[in-house]
Amino acid sequence: MTNEKNNPVLDRDAESAVPAAPTIDQTNDSGSSAKDEAIAMVGEQKHALDPVIVARAVRKIDWFLIPAMIFGYGIVYYDKAILGSAALFGMTADLQLSLTDRTTSPPTVDTSRLSWATSLFYFGMLAGLYPMSFALQRFDIGRVLGGIVVLWGGICMLTAAVTTHQGLYAQRFFLGFVESIVPTGFMCIVSGFYTQQEQSLRQSWWFSSTGLFTIIGGALNYGFAQIQGGGLKSWQYIYLLAGVLTVLFGVFCFFMPNSPVTAWFLTAEERFAAVERLRFSQTGVRCTKIKMGQVKESLLDVKTYLIFVMMASAYTMNGAVSGFGPLIVSTFGWNTLHSIVFQFPLGGLCFIVILLTGYLGSKIPNIRLIMLILTCLPVIAGCAIIWKSEWTYRAAAPVIGYSITGFFGGTVSLIITVGMSNVAGHTKKSFMAATIFAAYCVGNIVGPQLVKSQTRAEHYPELWLGLIICYIICIAASAILYVVLLTANRKKAAVREDEAERAKLAFQDLTDMENPYFRYVL
Repeated sequence: MTNEKNNPVLDRDAESAVPAAPTIDQTNDSGSSAKDEAIAMVGEQKHALDPVIVARAVRKIDWFLIPAMIFGYGIVYYDKAILGSAALFGMTADLQLSLTDRTTSPPTVDTSRLSWATSLFYFGMLAGLYPMSFALQRFDIGRVLGGIVVLWGGICMLTAAVTTHQGLYAQRFFLGFVESIVPTGFMCIVSGFYTQQEQSLRQSWWFSSTGLFTIIGGALNYGFAQIQGGGLKSWQYIYLLAGVLTVLFGVFCFFMPNSPVTAWFLTAEERFAAVERLRFSQTGVRCTKIKMGQVKESLLDVKTYLIFVMMASAYTMNGAVSGFGPLIVSTFGWNTLHSIVFQFPLGGLCFIVILLTGYLGSKIPNIRLIMLILTCLPVIAGCAIIWKSEWTYRAAAPVIGYSITGFFGGTVSLIITVGMSNVAGHTKKSFMAATIFAAYCVGNIVGPQLVKSQTRAEHYPELWLGLIICYIICIAASAILYVVLLTANRKKAAVREDEAERAKLAFQDLTDMENPYFRYVL
């Protein structure tokens, strides 16, 4: 163990004593801009660290990042999901999102406009994902993230001013475009501040707000449903609140550091420890140079496509539930307020499963893909129960099936963790983060289109059959990815290890395929 008093590297007043990084030639890029910014602080040799300082640094990072990310992604989820509740509060009629054909007997209802209002948000997010991800890599994270989030809050509040369904379409597209910066930014921030082993729990912490804000958002919406007076409708008040909360979060984002190297809330010795401890994982911290070689490798990497298929398949569930959940529950014979309350058990289960799988993934090696497959099974069962049970007045069985589908949160959280912890090289990490949420958008676009109002009497068979097929595809892709990662690890294990070289390569911004010491987590 290195004594802090005798080690100039750990002396907070002796940062000039940190060893300078020697120049290393790289195949495609040269110069310090091509390397990880961590190398200027910790150099290319391994340093012993005081575990007390390491623990203190990690604790400070947790307290600064995690609550903020939980709140930030909670707002992202609430912003999307409130459309389903707003539709129950009069938005459908006010903006003509639902059309009734009275020439048929009985009259038929067409909700395709609501479906497109839901899907267009994700078209906007899809358009913004890659440019936003690379902007965060290239420029100062705090300024870019803060500015875009404040803009997002303003666009959200403008929903209250929309008077036509065409206006809602435009608002939803631009809202999705600016919101795309948050999930990809959070994934890259976690991968740059935490080790491979720690990422499972930390990714699950911020993503758990999917379930947490289903409950919080439901409670807020329940309260707004009681508003009778005032010059605005209930659904307009909901969007104004969401916008104000978003702006407040945007102000906080201006203080976000780029990496542990510039974490202003840590002391000099804590910053050094926070960076050096990441050396073993070989995932790097941050490199601002965008490398097209890493983009090409991402496009040729089978992991990219398997993760895309897994995420797109899994997130069809959210696409249907976030936009149509309360409406579907109301068809079971429950009123508007009951339909909102029944979002609580789904959100609670989603919250618990995400945190539980994240915790187990951090404690038990190579269990993540196994848990991912297991969490798919209750979702399939829940869809089958809803589809095949009797939808009598206030029936319990479909509500139980609906709640069970909350396991999808654990599935998606594990896909994010597996995807981000199994790539290295900052451009490749940015590409993977954008790819994961591009697939997320595809799932959310497809999900609402499976809800056919004309088949309500048959219990929406296209929806439940489609979701079951999607989760079977997710299971198959997960099994293939397990074999791919296991095979790659065995090939890497056959290479003789050199600890000096391992330490030297850690912060060269090499990809997982370029670095012989990178190990995939299953």
